[in-house]
Amino acid sequence: MSEPDRPATRQVPAIGSPADAAADPLWAEVAAFLGRAETHGLAAPPTRIDTHAAAVFLAGPLAYKIKRPVRFPYLDFSTPARRAAACRREIAVDRPIAPEIYRRVVAITRAADGGLAIGGAGEAVEWAVEMNRFDEAATLDRRLAAGPLDTALVDQLAVVVADAEARAPVGDWRRWRADLAVWVGQNADAFAARPDLFAPDAVATLTRATLARLDDLAELLDERGRLGFVRLGHGDLHAANVAIVDERPLLFDAIEFDDRIATGDVLYDAGFLVMDLIRRGDRAAARRFLDRLLIETARREARPPRGRPVAAALLAEMDGLAALPTFLSIRAALRAKIAVATAASLVGEARAAGEAAARRLFAAAESHLDPCPSMLVAIGGLSGSGKSTLARALADDLGPAPGAVVLRSDEIRKLLAGVEDRTALDPAGYTATASDRVYDVLTAAAGRALAAGRSVIVDAVHLRPRERDHLAVLARGAEVPFLGLWLDVDPPIAADRVGLRSGDASDASPAVVAWQAAVDPGRLDWQRLDANGDATALVAAARRRLAAVVPSRSDSAPPRP
Repeated sequence: MSEPDRPATRQVPAIGSPADAAADPLWAEVAAFLGRAETHGLAAPPTRIDTHAAAVFLAGPLAYKIKRPVRFPYLDFSTPARRAAACRREIAVDRPIAPEIYRRVVAITRAADGGLAIGGAGEAVEWAVEMNRFDEAATLDRRLAAGPLDTALVDQLAVVVADAEARAPVGDWRRWRADLAVWVGQNADAFAARPDLFAPDAVATLTRATLARLDDLAELLDERGRLGFVRLGHGDLHAANVAIVDERPLLFDAIEFDDRIATGDVLYDAGFLVMDLIRRGDRAAARRFLDRLLIETARREARPPRGRPVAAALLAEMDGLAALPTFLSIRAALRAKIAVATAASLVGEARAAGEAAARRLFAAAESHLDPCPSMLVAIGGLSGSGKSTLARALADDLGPAPGAVVLRSDEIRKLLAGVEDRTALDPAGYTATASDRVYDVLTAAAGRALAAGRSVIVDAVHLRPRERDHLAVLARGAEVPFLGLWLDVDPPIAADRVGLRSGDASDASPAVVAWQAAVDPGRLDWQRLDANGDATALVAAARRRLAAVVPSRSDSAPPRP
């Protein structure tokens, strides 16, 4: 069985009315031509993949994609001219982000003898996007089906998305704000047309709640628009639209048919992928992707042409998180609507599976709007005590989805210094003045994320009492529970651990551990944990302390389709 957003490798009727394949025999002739082995000089017919808006033919080292003669409220490919324009636009949009995949637009032509050809000299009767073929099984959704994503791949994915968003031109934020409400209404209309799948009361409740959230967020969304965070982005950034080529993620198949649909807040664009990772069962990957994306976005906002102060860019990212639950809900509802439309073209078990997935996506849209309490956790101790490992483990337990924002002092220090995480800093990066600035930005970012309704984990050495006290005061001001954890570790064990590190944001060395161990941390009123053993025991002990402060997980990830 195929998921509704995973194209079926078989022919299915085109969706849409009145322009469908049955009413367009010329398009059907072109599709049949591209589906024959002899067209491509192959021994066997190419593999055909159909989606609700295109048909793709995988032919040897190449792939040919033709737009389907369909018309939806959000898309019109009903004429050859519209399909040709969409092909040209796809190359313009996708080639900059995936030049390894996208080659050119090619005409399907009619020869003098009446036969068809790819790029012939005759009259063009249809147009196709020509691509270099990649392994169709090597997409992010397929990788997710095999198990949780590798951390390195998630980090690369965040960099690729941040790069794409940084290159994207600024969009019309006022129009996008108005369009959001229109799309919510279109979702509601699509759900209302299928009362057998979506209870009318539930549809009405979701619609009212979403529109109310958008009203509440109006000031924030307008401010982000004025700051230039609304851009002409990918528009359809879910896991099936990420290829993994040579173990590198490549974004492809961006929205080419309507710039208004492709335009949105950068968190709305990337939030599509966050939502998809959650609903496919890898909440940890969704959380880490979001964490890395926030840092990488702030880093790029500080570069030309925008050139924002990096601390201000990071704080703006924290503020934007207030809109994330609403963005995730709208994205899930959009996928539910598309899932229903796709399922309508299927039969039997495949149709039933598609409709069931649509219901799960609708439930995910509801769940992302459910109230969820937040909290602040701070983890301190010597370098090498296991703070970062513990922070990542605990973050997955805390809501709202996809988990707590982890703010790590080592990463903030590199961000403020204007270098990549793995670039070592000279001693000037570790002066008392530099460290004070790191802690100031760290706590400011934590406060802004808490104000946005997120749970936060602050990962830092926290040797000075004022650093620890400040966080407790921050939690009281935000009216959220606070848990401070101090990791006790023998200095020789910590020194051995940091000596084995590689490719990490921390520049700590055994000498740094020795210096830290000689500092008197003063009064320690945080809960102390033995960190000399393995990470599993440490995480289990910390979770017991966490459970005494707040229920283990107050929100749940939507079930895997």
